[in-house]
Amino acid sequence: MNILDENVLYKQHQKLLNWQVPTRQIGYDFGRKGMTDEDIIPLLIQQHYPTFFTLDFDFYKRLLGHTRYCLVCMDIEQDETAHYIRLLLRHKEFNAQAKRMGKVIRLSSFGIWLWQIHAEKEISVPW
Repeated sequence: MNILDENVLYKQHQKLLNWQVPTRQIGYDFGRKGMTDEDIIPLLIQQHYPTFFTLDFDFYKRLLGHTRYCLVCMDIEQDETAHYIRLLLRHKEFNAQAKRMGKVIRLSSFGIWLWQIHAEKEISVPW
């Protein structure tokens, strides 16, 4: 399951759905509007291995990694989020749910960086 934070523009959510990328968005069809970061993590753990996409860099912390979900923090323009989400989901390193679990990913137009559970160093992955 792909879940978008409410800080992702709703138009980008619609674009993903038009591209047949299944997504749900906090405050629209998942969770509730105004959820705090502290409320989101327990909600993710209850889901079936979700990937959570956000523009909030408070989520890019090694200690937030968990085997039950993936966090993706996007450092891109708001009107480009759908494009980069689709690129990530098609990337050979992340194109399966199992490949994403346990990772906290920082995504930008320049590349992909991530923390993996039990890793001592941040890993860089080229586009």
